[in-house]
Amino acid sequence: MVQRGKFKVVFVRHGESEWTKHNLFCGWYDAPLSNKGLEEAVSSGKALRDAGLEFDVAFTSLLTRANQTLDIIKTEIDQLDLPVVEHWRLNERHYGDLTGYNKEEMAEKYGLEQVQIWRRKFDVLPPPMKETHKYYTSIVENPKFKSQPNIFIPEVESLETTMVRTLPLWNETIVPDILSGKRVLIVTHGTTLRGLVKHIDGISNEDIMKLNLPTGMPFYYELDENLKPVVSMKFFSNREAVEKAMALVASISHRN
Repeated sequence: MVQRGKFKVVFVRHGESEWTKHNLFCGWYDAPLSNKGLEEAVSSGKALRDAGLEFDVAFTSLLTRANQTLDIIKTEIDQLDLPVVEHWRLNERHYGDLTGYNKEEMAEKYGLEQVQIWRRKFDVLPPPMKETHKYYTSIVENPKFKSQPNIFIPEVESLETTMVRTLPLWNETIVPDILSGKRVLIVTHGTTLRGLVKHIDGISNEDIMKLNLPTGMPFYYELDENLKPVVSMKFFSNREAVEKAMALVASISHRN
């Protein structure tokens, strides 16, 4: 008999943003979805609808690209009245001084190896964003950020510090909802999700560097009563891109 988890939690990385389309470091800049990203959001919603899923609560960040994705999903699954919690702790990783710059141009300036270290090393910080940065004001003056109590806007983050920011919301708000039996949907960003996946599955600092989650492709975990994964990162699709993305995860031996 196949063992099944007691609780199912669904995750979605938002669709492609306009800045991702142009290969720019986005972070906390409030870029909207591209046309492709809008299509990916529709596909996400259809995948969840085809799976027959309904939800009791959704969590997302304060950033438009995640909000747009969630709104489209709600339309596709016919749950426009789904309660939504928007929280700064689910914002994307803050890329500091790299924000708004083309990734290839930064590789030419600093070297590809250094940029890859900044992007992928668990605990390495890029240069911080200063007040003179061209996007500093648009970030710190974002009205949605200002409306959130106790928000902390960092100058820069690594995956490690992104997790430090995100996990209190997971532990103190999302987990109690899961354990109460609520059907939870989380729509957020690539690095934010990588941190949650690392936490849930206990992935090492080295292995998490190799994991890249595709945009607009929902996946789920089935968890036991101790929030240990019984089913890990199962996608609602068989696309080749997903199989590549999950090659690392499938090889992790510590799973039950």
